[in-house]
Amino acid sequence: MSGGVDSSVVAKLLSEKDYDLSAVYMRNWDTRDESGTDGGCEWKKDWTYVQKVCKILDIRCEMIDLSRQYWNDVFEPALQMWENGETPNPDVWCNKEVKFGALLDRMASRNSWIATGHYADKSWSPTPRLLSYMISGKMATARPQLLRAKDRTKDQTYYLSAIPEPSLARAIFPLAPYTKMEVRALAKKWGLPTAEREESMGICFIGEKRRFENFVSQYIPPKPGPMIELISGKTVGTHQGLWSYTIGQGARLKGMHQKMFVAKKDIHQNAVYIVPGPDHPALYCKGIVAKDWRWIWQNDPPPGIDTEHGFHGRIQIRHCMLDVPCIVRREKDESTMHITFEVPEKGVASGQVAAVWNRDWCLGCGIISQTF
Repeated sequence: MSGGVDSSVVAKLLSEKDYDLSAVYMRNWDTRDESGTDGGCEWKKDWTYVQKVCKILDIRCEMIDLSRQYWNDVFEPALQMWENGETPNPDVWCNKEVKFGALLDRMASRNSWIATGHYADKSWSPTPRLLSYMISGKMATARPQLLRAKDRTKDQTYYLSAIPEPSLARAIFPLAPYTKMEVRALAKKWGLPTAEREESMGICFIGEKRRFENFVSQYIPPKPGPMIELISGKTVGTHQGLWSYTIGQGARLKGMHQKMFVAKKDIHQNAVYIVPGPDHPALYCKGIVAKDWRWIWQNDPPPGIDTEHGFHGRIQIRHCMLDVPCIVRREKDESTMHITFEVPEKGVASGQVAAVWNRDWCLGCGIISQTF
């Protein structure tokens, strides 16, 4: 549970079924890790809400401190990527490494399942597996499929696209058949104290009230470099670090008669290249190369997915983006995918997670290493 309305409704839904139910609140961020500041996730307030809901539902709850695992497996890799001028998505790796990684590892001896407030769905395919694993003490006889939720505006399968098969097999997504409006209505009907809580936005450890640049500058020293107008090659300003801009982002520069946007970053020259207007052709790309590719089904794509010659799928490179048609083809290195968009896509940056679907079925993801 997170202290929000979604996980609270999940707790209520499951409390009405015949489960041996307990709630877990993950503390993933330690404000003492920040450079003398008191910001960060408002974990004490969130934990209080979890306790209030659990008291109403008569569910036992506990807080588990996973801040060290989060720091090592999510935050430090994200810092390295930002410093290299890439655009990581820590929330994807938090789900893989912490919620469905470290937390599940701690629960391994309990023969338990994990239910979350994600807007996602899951089904089971009878396809035989090459590798086997245990679920609640029994050998699994089918393979889990990660599917889109009913509420497409809130669908979170993108954030779950890196979860490996054994972890997905132990996951339950009770909000799959509900819309966000329906979830809030249920919370109000049941008198849950989280019914009116605002939805959390942004990266957990940064929050909504702090500026991204101010937060990251506590960990990455400034590295000023030129901001160059792509067409003319003229230097028109200075940036404080490649991490402070991402592709497609607006760039405020004094003396410019037209709003400029970031089209390219060069790590070797420590340069940011900009173009005028939000629809400049340089802001678009035809496709990507994605490295470190991982299929949700262990070690292999599902049967019928021809990665050697290419298959037609749908791709998403950020949350809340509508998935778009694409062709996915495996490179000689089986962990690298060459993906071509049906229509050029705007604002694609290296470091972003590229997740691929076969219709509503999420197959896996990789990290964008280059665009073309």
